[in-house]
Amino acid sequence: MSWRAELERRSVPVLRRLDALPRWFLLVAVVALLLAGLMVHGALSAAVLLVLAAFLGWLMVLSWPALDPPARLLRALVAAALVVVALRRL
Repeated sequence: MSWRAELERRSVPVLRRLDALPRWFLLVAVVALLLAGLMVHGALSAAVLLVLAAFLGWLMVLSWPALDPPARLLRALVAAALVVVALRRL
């Protein structure tokens, strides 16, 4: 089994839980984490931003085959920017 198939298989339960949430909840949670990571300083800020980058990266990997190249680039840039900001906060 490929790593991608294994990732997709292991992600199904989490994705089902996320799908059961109200549509607005995920957007509010991402914005809240982003604001918290930008308002706080130090290691806590970096940790919050890295968690957010990991979550968005995970979603990006799962949706990669369905995305067109501009969408792939934009999502990769957002995840990379979060990592850079988090590392600067350390």
